[in-house]
Amino acid sequence: MALGVILLCTLIASLLGGLYLLGMFRRRRPDEPPLDKGTVPWLGYALEFRKDSSEFLKRMQRKHGDVFTVLLGGYYFTFVMDPFCFGAIVKESRSKIDFRTFAAKLVLQVFGYKPIDASRSILHASSTKHLMGDGLSVMTQATMDNFQKLMLFNLGSREEKRAWQEDSLFHYCYNIVFRAGYLALYGTEPYCGADNKEKANERDRIHSNQLYHEFRKYDRLFPRLAYSLLPPKDKIEAERLKRFFWSMLSVKKAWQKDNISGWISEQDKLLAENGVPEYMRDRFMFMLLWASQGNTGPTAFWLLLYLMKHPEAMKAVKDEVDKVSRENGQEVKPGTPPINITRDMLNQTPFLDSALEETLRLVAAPLLVRSVLQETSLKTSSGTEYVLRKGDRVALFPHLSVHMNPEIHSEPHEFKFDRFVNPDGTKKDFYKNGKRLKYVNMPWGAGVSICPGRFFATAEIKLFVFLMLSHYDLELVNGEEEIPAIDISRWGFGTMQPVRDIRFRYRLRF
Repeated sequence: MALGVILLCTLIASLLGGLYLLGMFRRRRPDEPPLDKGTVPWLGYALEFRKDSSEFLKRMQRKHGDVFTVLLGGYYFTFVMDPFCFGAIVKESRSKIDFRTFAAKLVLQVFGYKPIDASRSILHASSTKHLMGDGLSVMTQATMDNFQKLMLFNLGSREEKRAWQEDSLFHYCYNIVFRAGYLALYGTEPYCGADNKEKANERDRIHSNQLYHEFRKYDRLFPRLAYSLLPPKDKIEAERLKRFFWSMLSVKKAWQKDNISGWISEQDKLLAENGVPEYMRDRFMFMLLWASQGNTGPTAFWLLLYLMKHPEAMKAVKDEVDKVSRENGQEVKPGTPPINITRDMLNQTPFLDSALEETLRLVAAPLLVRSVLQETSLKTSSGTEYVLRKGDRVALFPHLSVHMNPEIHSEPHEFKFDRFVNPDGTKKDFYKNGKRLKYVNMPWGAGVSICPGRFFATAEIKLFVFLMLSHYDLELVNGEEEIPAIDISRWGFGTMQPVRDIRFRYRLRF
């Protein structure tokens, strides 16, 4: 009899414990945001959120207001849609709200890399040194050299005929931008003597193209991999691709290259000094590749597409590019060598800057997640004060709450190339309810977790577009073709991608 009672009590305790873990007993406290657990234990709204994050959050915002907590796959997420609260969250002490816990789990899952405590400080210090300031000038020149290697190496053979060439715009942009950035960061084939230089360049072109095609395979799997939703066949392919990149980007192979960037070499050296084993540093190199090249090519695609669909924008940006080139002695003329764009030249393009920022406003949709380590108060712009519960996660989705907010950006679905620039070339201010906003466009995140490579990524995109507009006439094969819809499966992972490619053609301007 006693044994039966013990077993029954054990069963009840296990059942109650399981229900607790499934979130059945969670209740909203008086000072917490509205709570919505959905109808499915543990899962909550995970499937609906995964299907279309933006539409789900719109519905929750209409139902609960600007701050609400929902259950997603066993975790409680408090979404903050009030842009005036963003500063308080991204600047909060790491002892209270920290991005590292969530980020560490994600990079282990998708790249196989297990961060050490010093990883973030190493990345930040190296990025500050090599991807900003004088270091950025060096990286801009290296990227420029590789764009020329990939795009302009055979200009002489095509100069007379100036025939139109046709390609798929997304593939073309992603391919070229990825490869130029990869070669600039991870190094190029070594050669001895001038006679072997072109052979080394050709090997770079072939190798980088092969790497790009494998990268695209992984990139297509990335969103479902991050959500642990890959079917068995795709899971096997993802593991194969991980091993491929761990090998191709291994530190042993990296040190055999010429022109390896200081950003790559210094981080590997510092990780080694901190005791990170070689196999884990190989994985770190793969993480850096995706972080640095996973969004620049798609962004370049959208920017060129918007310019081709808006002739007034194309004319303004092209005129600006030509003006900057002339003033810097880099005008493209028949018989002249390829243009060499410097960082100083990229700093003289307010219309191109605004067009790029407008493009990012429309298509960049990162999900910024933090772990709540201590109970934290959050005061909204309406004066309501909430408490964020320890153990929960807090999330920002600026694409919906800021980028596409008509109270901040008029006609938010329209591309306005000069939206972010005043007539005198200075940057515009933006307001909501008469109050100036600090965070009006957040493609790179914000606060301590802001993308450390954002200046290099911006330079990379601008270099590519500057080169394309300087050397080529561009047009869509079908000028009436509508801009493709975005792939909603990629919400939360940076720049969105189109559901289909679009054909364009290009020819030498001179």
